[in-house]
This record gives sequence, structure tokens and C-alpha cells, in this order.
Amino acid sequence: MKTQLEQSVGIAHVGRCEACPHAADVLPAQKCKPGDKCVKAHSGRQIDRFFRTNPELAEGYLHDEFWERRAIAVGYAPQETIGELAQDPDEVVRRAVAMRLPPDALDAMRKDPDREVRIAVAQRMVPDRLEKMINDPDYMVRMVVARRIPHGKLPRLATDDDCEVRKIVAEQLPTFFLSKLINDPDAEVRRVVASRALPEDAARLLGDPDWTVRFAAVGQVSREAAHRLLDDPEHDVRRAAWQRIEGGGE
Repeated sequence: MKTQLEQSVGIAHVGRCEACPHAADVLPAQKCKPGDKCVKAHSGRQIDRFFRTNPELAEGYLHDEFWERRAIAVGYAPQETIGELAQDPDEVVRRAVAMRLPPDALDAMRKDPDREVRIAVAQRMVPDRLEKMINDPDYMVRMVVARRIPHGKLPRLATDDDCEVRKIVAEQLPTFFLSKLINDPDAEVRRVVASRALPEDAARLLGDPDWTVRFAAVGQVSREAAHRLLDDPEHDVRRAAWQRIEGGGE
């Protein structure tokens, strides 16, 4: 027979107190509550509330058979006890580990088979070590790398196969390095370059076949160079050229 509580919230979300090792101590101390904060329920919210109240018990659940219980326990167990779960069979558990290990202890996880785990690693790894992830097979991982890697190593990503990665490179590179991307095959990348380039590099993009690149470049070039676009076929580009010429400056 289901209890009234089990019928109201669902049996999967109610731990069975009679089989729980904490029934003799935690429950009488009101540090857990069936249907609310319970480590035996198949409910992430209840498990989290249990460990939030009883963090000293989390280490004992790092090898629990239920993956969600292990993953949540990782967030509360002492940091020095979670390292071996970097090899856990469940990717959610490994991701939780990647979010808690010290940044200088993440090298071993940079080749994890799961993309989300590697993204977590790239978000937290010591920036000077991110060069090891430049050739990650997933573009989303490389995007994170491009945002965080030291500028001196960014040029290695300037020829990345994915335009989204190269756009980030164009946004992050010091302006004097942007000439490396002026001939990028993707107009979106060239547009970012044009909007940030030094005047002499931006001038090289005034003849770009994509009008949005020319439009971005006008704002970076000298007033003299802007005259080249007064006859541009696109109205917005011509107007931007006039504004640059009339706006003063070099």
C-alpha cells in the first residue's frame, strides 16, 4: 500500500525511511524530510537539499549506484576526495568533477569523450595550458579556448576550420595582428576584422565584395581613404563614407 505522501508526490520522489541509513540520526534531528530533502529519492532537487543540509555525508555517496546522487555529491564532498570520479562512467558526474577540481588539476580531463565535459575543462583550465586544447575536435570547445587563451597563442587559431572560432579570434587578437585575417574566406570574420583594424589594414577591405565588410571598414579608415566609397553601390556604405569624411579626424 502506498502511503498518503507517496500518492501525493509520486513514489519515485519519496525515499523509503525504513531502509535509509540516516533514519536513526538525521531524520530525528530534522535534517532530512521525506518528499522534500531526501538522499534516497530519485529527485535531484531533494538530493541537493539533503546535501546542502548535510554536506558532511556527501563523501559517502561518491560511489553510489545512482548517477545523479554521485553528481550532486561531487558538489559537496571535500575537493580532495573527488579526483577519481574524473573517470566516472557518467558524463554528468565527470562534468561536475571538472567544475570542482582545481584549475591546475584538469589536464587529465582535456581529452574526455564528452564535449560538455571538455567545455567545462576549457572554461576553468589555467589559460597558459589551453594551448593543449587548440586542436580539440569540437568547435564549441575551441571557441572557449579562443576566448581564454593568452593573446600570444591566438594566431594559431586564426586558420581554424570553423568560422565561429575565427570570429572570436578576430575579436580577441590585438589590432596589429588582424592583418592575418584580412583575407579570411568568411565575410562575418572579415567584418569583425574591418570593425577593429588599424586604418591601413581597414583600407585594404574597402574593396571587399561584401558590403557589410566595406561598411565596417569605413569607420576605421582615414578621411582620404573614405572618398573611395562615395560611389559605392550600397546606399548605407556611401552614407557611412560621407559621415566619416565630414566627421573630422585623420
